[in-house]
Amino acid sequence: QVQLVESGGGLVQPGGSLKLSCEVSGFLLDAFAVGWFHQAPGKERERVSCISGRDGSTYYKDSLKGRFTISRDNAKKNTVYLQMNSLNTDDTAIYSCAMEFRAYRRTCPTSGFPADTWGQGTQVTISS
Repeated sequence: QVQLVESGGGLVQPGGSLKLSCEVSGFLLDAFAVGWFHQAPGKERERVSCISGRDGSTYYKDSLKGRFTISRDNAKKNTVYLQMNSLNTDDTAIYSCAMEFRAYRRTCPTSGFPADTWGQGTQVTISS
């Protein structure tokens, strides 16, 4: 059974940073496209970023460009990160990673993500 596990969430002050991790056990993640999503209270879940498994291309929600960076652990090959800088209260949400495992998706769609495998999510709270 494929499992994605997120970690790294927490409470930080505005202007702070967090680095989230999405780790899978049992196989290598580097061939798959992986998406990061967030869901703020009372809002729909939306895609934050995506990294392609084919060529490592990265994609970001327009409003987050320059503050968030998605990357892979090239050594371990089973972890994808989301570095979040200059955090503000609007970034408060549950952050989840996901992949489309059964279809062996390697590329990021233009928008959204037809994921069939999700992590449990990690809470990120920005507050002073």
